[in-house]
Amino acid sequence: MKIDQVKNIRQGDRASFSFVGVLRNVQVRPTKTGGEFLALDFSDNTGTLSMTVFSDSPVYDVFLEASAGDVYRVYAMPNFYQGKLSPRADAAVKLTEDEIKPLLCDLAEVSPCDAESLKKELFDIVGTISEEALRNTVLSALSEAGDDFFTSTAAVKMHHAYVHGLLEHSVKVARLTDNLCRLYPFIDRNLAIAGAVLHDIGKVLEYSQTLAPDRTRIGILQGHVVLGYRFIHRAAIKNSLDSQTAERLEHIILSHQGELEWGAAALAATPEAVLVSLADNLDAKMGAVEKALRGTTSEFTDFIPALKTKILTTKRDAPSEGEDVK
Repeated sequence: MKIDQVKNIRQGDRASFSFVGVLRNVQVRPTKTGGEFLALDFSDNTGTLSMTVFSDSPVYDVFLEASAGDVYRVYAMPNFYQGKLSPRADAAVKLTEDEIKPLLCDLAEVSPCDAESLKKELFDIVGTISEEALRNTVLSALSEAGDDFFTSTAAVKMHHAYVHGLLEHSVKVARLTDNLCRLYPFIDRNLAIAGAVLHDIGKVLEYSQTLAPDRTRIGILQGHVVLGYRFIHRAAIKNSLDSQTAERLEHIILSHQGELEWGAAALAATPEAVLVSLADNLDAKMGAVEKALRGTTSEFTDFIPALKTKILTTKRDAPSEGEDVK
């Protein structure tokens, strides 16, 4: 059973089921009575599924020793808590590397967009940068990042958290930036587009490129903002980008997180940096909304941390012709 099929189980269903999933996260948490339980997150290429395992469960010891990235076949029964699906695991078997290999395409959640089309669009956008040294700086940074730029996740959970997520997010931020430049003619489009394409390039090093991406050692110690700055700094020197342009491009990378408490190294202090930061924030939030909408058939989505609320999923009824507006 795929995870999206599991999530369609409804109250009253009694049939046992099994699924194969990548263990994305396992945390030991306290119960209200002083005991402990495990909070687990699994994923495959159709979505994610959270499960709770209490200390009296037959699989408690199995998952207590588990690590993120392990792949399990889980045998479970339907169970609901406060109206929300919370499957009860009765058995779990860790798959070997040989068993995982033929399942890779089923396990990795991927962007809903076509990766090759996104890649072509990205380079088409870069090709519109009219300044040769700036355009070559962007291409050089992308070349150093390598194929990981086109396959990496954009986050662990918050937004575009899947294979090709970084590519999808970068293209969409570049699209937004391109369109916003038409509204604000005082923006240096070449600089803004370069910053939009490269703003998250440091994530190829911040996240492990595995089935269950997590922050790497250097990702924890430096973060993608600093790592991205280093990519751009090297590329600018290599391509003899003038110091003023390099400074402004690096500033976009350093400030794109928007707020210091969100991880920005500086507050956006150029028109281009302000625009890219806002475009990044918009696509990150809408990416979280899009993912939540794909993962539910209920009236409201699950709570979205990026928005601190749930989102109504139902579309409004079109008003009938001649209907009075009140």
